[in-house]
Amino acid sequence: MTRPEPALSVVVPMFDEESVLPLLARRLRAVLDGLGEPYEVVAVDDGSTDGTRAGLAALRSGWPELRVLRLRRNSGHQAALVAGVLRARGRYVVSIDADLQDPPETIVDMLRLARAEDLDVVYGVRADRRTDSAFKRWTATGYYRLMRRLVGKQVPAEAGDFRLLSRAVVEALRELPERAPVLRLVVPWLGFPSGEVGYQRGERAAGRTKYPLSRMAGLAAESVTSFSAAPLRFATWLGLAGVAVCGVLVVVAVLAWLAGSTVSGWPSLYVAVLFLGAVQLLCLGLLGEYVARIYTAVQGRPTYSVAADSADGPAADDTDGPAADRTDGSGAASADGPAADRTDVAADGPAADGAAGPAEAGADELADSLR
Repeated sequence: MTRPEPALSVVVPMFDEESVLPLLARRLRAVLDGLGEPYEVVAVDDGSTDGTRAGLAALRSGWPELRVLRLRRNSGHQAALVAGVLRARGRYVVSIDADLQDPPETIVDMLRLARAEDLDVVYGVRADRRTDSAFKRWTATGYYRLMRRLVGKQVPAEAGDFRLLSRAVVEALRELPERAPVLRLVVPWLGFPSGEVGYQRGERAAGRTKYPLSRMAGLAAESVTSFSAAPLRFATWLGLAGVAVCGVLVVVAVLAWLAGSTVSGWPSLYVAVLFLGAVQLLCLGLLGEYVARIYTAVQGRPTYSVAADSADGPAADDTDGPAADRTDGSGAASADGPAADRTDVAADGPAADGAAGPAEAGADELADSLR
């Protein structure tokens, strides 16, 4: 029997989330079943190396609304998020992390607000972040302030990737030429009517964070260079400031020479050389970031590759045969039709195809506990 088109799709990117799967499934399913509407949960396995793959397979045996999208390798949180959003089929699409720091119960409020006020975007805004460390709060505040300066005040403060999108927004995202958009910046930039729902951010339910300092810094750099040319303009102004300082130092040097005290002026020369060298290196570094992005775009390599999508049928779940061996972004067919393939992206790798490990032994017990 053909299932009705889902009214709601919930996209959950996952990487090594074996320990949190039972808790996530229990809370998320209770919320979605309570809606009384057809739905789907798109779990994007981002090349997990633990028992996440086996755990998802076990959950699917007792949860028909669960759809598993498996990537060939770990492509990163943002790539997995884009893969799930673009392949989701619901009239509304909600993205949420698997760690349960963003409460699934808030989805009901987001959906209610979107329908009541005819909104295309509803952001989940972290009204209380006391569970995060002081360093995490400080860096997050700095990140959002910077993004609001670069993109505009339409970027909501303290809103991550927990959001609701209408079908119109998803279709607009598919039309974008970017291969790896940062959704937390691109979605506000599109300008659709939006609202906010506040919530208290909880502690991670299980497992460990997948966003250490290095990844947070990488996300910030990716956000800035993918969305704004401001760093290049900053480099230009920095170069002009360097020229101005050098002009002053030239005047000082000439006056010192006329006064016969040129030897005593070595500190100014030393500072000038260091300053100019630093400015040049900084400008070259900023320029290199943009050249690297141009190089990546010219190569045309996709950002992720879908190994299997359970929506394609049972065979696609467990094998890497012809049905699953599609590279999104190359024009091949997909579950969502040709339009969805335009921004899907790929690069093959072995991580997603490895054995699930010891977790397979407890897969049946996991499924039974959630029925």
